[in-house]
Amino acid sequence: MNTTTSTVPAGRRRFPIALYALTAGAFGIGTTEFVIMGLLMQVAADLQVSIAAAGLLISGYALGVFVGAPLLTAATRRMPRKAVLVALMIIFTLGNLACALAPSYTVLMIARVVTSLAHGTFFGVGAVVATGLVAEDRKASAISIMFTGLTVATLLGVPAGAWLGLHHGWRATFWAVTAIGVVATVVIATLVPKDRGDAAPMAFGDELKAVARPQVLLGLLMTVLGFGGMFTVYTYIQPLLTQVAGFAEAAVSPILLVFGVGMIVGNLLGGKFADRRLLPALLGTLSALALVMGLMTFVLHSQWAMVLFVGLLGATAFATVSPLQLWVLQKASGAQSLASSLNIGAFNLGNAFGAWLGGVVIMHGPGLEALPWVAALVPLSALMVALWAIALERRGHPPVLIEQTHSA
Repeated sequence: MNTTTSTVPAGRRRFPIALYALTAGAFGIGTTEFVIMGLLMQVAADLQVSIAAAGLLISGYALGVFVGAPLLTAATRRMPRKAVLVALMIIFTLGNLACALAPSYTVLMIARVVTSLAHGTFFGVGAVVATGLVAEDRKASAISIMFTGLTVATLLGVPAGAWLGLHHGWRATFWAVTAIGVVATVVIATLVPKDRGDAAPMAFGDELKAVARPQVLLGLLMTVLGFGGMFTVYTYIQPLLTQVAGFAEAAVSPILLVFGVGMIVGNLLGGKFADRRLLPALLGTLSALALVMGLMTFVLHSQWAMVLFVGLLGATAFATVSPLQLWVLQKASGAQSLASSLNIGAFNLGNAFGAWLGGVVIMHGPGLEALPWVAALVPLSALMVALWAIALERRGHPPVLIEQTHSA
């Protein structure tokens, strides 16, 4: 199997510092992805475009992640993984520098898309490197620690970037993210170990066959549907809180901090559960996500309950990250970097799908208050896909393929 060789003894309890170097890179990338949401009005006014046009900077980034992840992963497949990570952070840093200097909307859009190319491949390759840094029974937790950078970016990096943009202009935010990129590049180059003893990568055609396995494709579908459900609600959380629950607009930001805390807690717990038993973690987290959104339907007009459920939404959604990512990694033996990057693209596709579905429900369906129960149907369908995948697994292969990994 083409994985980074782990030198970690099976009984080791602590995670290597190199893993936190990956977390630093994830923090920078997560910040640059979402911070634009708090800068739309400043960007629109400065570059003399509409707010809707400025909003396309978010869509352009997501599309770049979805398209760029498999392409860039394929292009770098024969490079050492550490070199790939460093190169991606350089692309990320230069892309944000171009954003800070962009003289026009068109240049800013191009810079955003270029920056996004590093996103999917970084998380895809980084997840493979992270699992190679730890013992067999700690792989899911290693993935969750790397993704903690993304959740902390949502909790702290994005609000800080929005504050910086408000007081010093939106370009100052991108200058700050550029500086984060420089630091993360140095940290990764210094702390992440070189690849050792990796087998030669399989032929690209064989990699495509590996990711075309039914179990891998079903795993990608689970990811799209799981996060599609979450974003059906989260994209429209502001009007849900203000127009339905009756909160003042000033209360939205503090409540979203509760969501961010939930993300961090759920992400770490999901990794621990997946390390113990992957299948129950996969089924349990998808079930919990559907249940939370379904129950949210009944508390929309209770302010204290909505605060609680916003936190639970973040926790249950990000508890699915490590089980979903580990499932894809296991099923794509020999093509893990490509499959992992495709799964990151699937997260972003779920983002776009959820936003679209929520818009349809609001504009052409039962309306804003129906969002939670409609959204609950999406991870429920992901749960059905998971059960189908497990049935196929047990019919075609011994189930120890999954459990052996966690009994080492």
